[in-house]
Amino acid sequence: MGIFDLFKQIESDKHRMGKPEWLIVGLGNPGLEYAETRHNAGFLAVSELAKRNHIAMTAMKFRSDCGDGMLGETRCFFMKPATYMNNSGEAVAAAADFYKIPPERVLVLYDDISLPPGKIRIRRKGSAGGHNGIKSMIALLGSEAFPRIKIGVGEKPHKDYNLADWVLGKFPEAEMEQMQQAFEQAAEAAELIVAGKIEEAMSKYSH
Repeated sequence: MGIFDLFKQIESDKHRMGKPEWLIVGLGNPGLEYAETRHNAGFLAVSELAKRNHIAMTAMKFRSDCGDGMLGETRCFFMKPATYMNNSGEAVAAAADFYKIPPERVLVLYDDISLPPGKIRIRRKGSAGGHNGIKSMIALLGSEAFPRIKIGVGEKPHKDYNLADWVLGKFPEAEMEQMQQAFEQAAEAAELIVAGKIEEAMSKYSH
């Protein structure tokens, strides 16, 4: 290895040892009873992303199941808040403050009842749209300017159906294949977004 290559390797190692540049957040509820529910689509997608990139989410920090690792050339901190959905912002804001990460580099993956099961949609920023986890994040980050990947879980079967019962219901077996595909697409989109290619991610995956 020449001196130039050695210098590059040292710089690369220093970069990898630095603090995380992005927070990658999956929203959901902790506990086995919620594990396969629609509201946990964000948890499931972040787990898929971590698995693809050989990142163990076995630590507990900021009241979250979390892990720390590289997406491509970028160090990221992965979170699945254990605060329950409505208080997701408490965990995310604590991590963002600790690592000094601005909202623009907080990527959140979560369920969306306005999208058909298995579809995903990518946005640079936006309102909560009635989602309590996002509402909590906006309130505690003090900003709507964080990118997000919405994962479709389907609308209620009829308008009188209780919303909580719907989102806390489990995915039917018939939908699991298309949901798994959605988690994989969300993971691929997250990799592009962190690499600075959000336009490509939106063009390729945002339906």
